[in-house]
Amino acid sequence: MATLKEVLEIAERTNTAIPGFNIDNIEIPEAIMEAAEVENCPVILTIGQGAINAGGLRHLPDVVRRIAESSSVPVVMHLDHSESYEQVIACLRAGFTSVMYDGSHYPFEENVRESQAVVRAAHAVGVSVECELGAISGVEDGISHSNTNLVDLDEVKRFIAVVDSDALAVGIGNAHGIYKGTPNLDFGRLEACRKLGAPPLVLHGGSGIPEEMIKKAISLGIRKINVATEVRLAFMEGLKSAVGSRDIYKMYQAAKAGTIELARTKIRMFQNKE
Repeated sequence: MATLKEVLEIAERTNTAIPGFNIDNIEIPEAIMEAAEVENCPVILTIGQGAINAGGLRHLPDVVRRIAESSSVPVVMHLDHSESYEQVIACLRAGFTSVMYDGSHYPFEENVRESQAVVRAAHAVGVSVECELGAISGVEDGISHSNTNLVDLDEVKRFIAVVDSDALAVGIGNAHGIYKGTPNLDFGRLEACRKLGAPPLVLHGGSGIPEEMIKKAISLGIRKINVATEVRLAFMEGLKSAVGSRDIYKMYQAAKAGTIELARTKIRMFQNKE
């Protein structure tokens, strides 16, 4: 197991991005790890609010720990989009090596205050912290934000001066879910965030962003890219492709194969592999 800070240092040295794949059951993380092993790439296994609401905090962390024990690549267990200090503490106790506190939809001063508290608690036990500015629009895990989500550069400057986060998710026109048409990403704003001396930057809503835009974002400082919707769709399409067999094991095999293919494609894209 590794921390987010450790794998983002690898991304900085190699000018690449580390994939953050959302996991929701046992088969998805197993498929992702198979892809990561083949591609020899660190991976962030992300447990989001939907997975927590459905299954609590007991089972998926155990799955990630088991997988990491036999992995030849660094594995980060990451909490996604937590909105409460209390949940962060529960995840620290459950063995997460990285947590995200998302106070982006709160007033700026409240986001700063709560982010500082999360950083103090997490860093005290060697766990990395991702924060967010510019609430990401769209819908993920039933959580919806409809704002335009262009991060305020003055807020970035003020935030990084007082919050010692290990990564910062910024809103540049990206969105959760599937895009309707080509996304309109503000690369100038992204470049400006980087020039302000922000910590490694995170792009949420990575599902469906064209490859050329992904590669440009990486060249401008994106070091972690989240993929959730496409992972779930790949898994469900695999299940549907084998439903006619009326064999649950064949359905799981097909779902796993589709997830492996999707994960390998994203890893190669984020790692600038041909």
